[in-house]
Amino acid sequence: MIPIKPASRVDGVRYAIRDIVLLSDQVKKSGKQILSLNIGDPCQFDFDVPELLKEATLDAMRRGLNGYSPASGIPEAVEAIGKEAEKLYGIRTIRNIFVSTGGSEAIDLCLTALLEPGENVLIPAPGYPLYSAILSKLQAVENYYYLDEEDGWQPNIDDIVSRIDSRTRAIVIINPNNPTGSVCTREKLEQVAEVAREHNLLVFMDEIYSKLILDDLPHYSLASLDPELPVVTFNGLSKNYMAPGWRIGWAVFSGDPELIDNYAENVNKIVRARLCANHPEQYAIKPALQSGDGHLEGAVEKLRQRRDLTFQRLNEIKHISCVKPLGAFYAFPRLEIEDTDEEWVKGLLFETGVLVVHGSGFGEKEGTRHFRVVFLPEMETLGSAYDKIERYMEKHY
Repeated sequence: MIPIKPASRVDGVRYAIRDIVLLSDQVKKSGKQILSLNIGDPCQFDFDVPELLKEATLDAMRRGLNGYSPASGIPEAVEAIGKEAEKLYGIRTIRNIFVSTGGSEAIDLCLTALLEPGENVLIPAPGYPLYSAILSKLQAVENYYYLDEEDGWQPNIDDIVSRIDSRTRAIVIINPNNPTGSVCTREKLEQVAEVAREHNLLVFMDEIYSKLILDDLPHYSLASLDPELPVVTFNGLSKNYMAPGWRIGWAVFSGDPELIDNYAENVNKIVRARLCANHPEQYAIKPALQSGDGHLEGAVEKLRQRRDLTFQRLNEIKHISCVKPLGAFYAFPRLEIEDTDEEWVKGLLFETGVLVVHGSGFGEKEGTRHFRVVFLPEMETLGSAYDKIERYMEKHY
């Protein structure tokens, strides 16, 4: 036999958040301690899934609810998602909902049902690299638009408009944003909606961090600001309920039925073909969404303190500057150096054991260099990591 040849469609698949871990495994073998600031998993630190959700899932398992569920999700979960989308997020033109294996599967299915090879989707730079990986798999095109670092990483509307062409099908907004921690203003979202309507674009709203707002400011859902616009809003238990490994997410379709119903039905063809999301854990959705956000009070306060430490310490280091994150648990500091940010990240890891992710893995403006920090670890761990980064910068730059 000859070696099995993989499909060319995976040639361009990259996922910097996980790819850098392969390098850290080499460093671990040398005996160096790793300070991991690379993966946004609250359960690796002092955060946990609310007990109410654990009890609901265990109860479902004990009641024998371990077979397949309806493809779009159990009725009580779908109903709870719809009620929260309407009451909390103000989405009043809901047309369809399905529960997915994490938000990632929802994104994958929705892009798959939309795109022909060669078509493109506007995705933010910086932004979550899953989108570009899926587009590569589909042989579609990543059409990056820039977030404006000078404007607190808000979407640059002029840049968005300049990149639209005859093959542009949709625009992605991540709010709060991963990796920058920015939170979109109402004005920017309204401008995005206007552009989408003018150019006949579907909007994908990734709101997986919607309840992790670190300061006293509102979170707006674009689907509530323009009820007739075709919008798919992604959310789930992974971040807002500290349950990333449960892989429970969902998608909410809203807008004018004449504009979105046919597309939603075609997404559901794939939803039905893949059978269902994790069945027993779907029974945690209703109690989660009906329990309020009390579980987040302590979590958000810890994140706020760790954000403040991160913002202060990084801005004190020469050749590093950082826009203050307003949501999620990431910061995206800028490096004023000649080396690439990937070279900088590798050097930092091999010399100090501090593991962060290079900014180019998320997309960034040409000529700039950044890295992403996850500020989930305890204050002592963060302080130690920032001490090491400071000494590394003093030594080499």
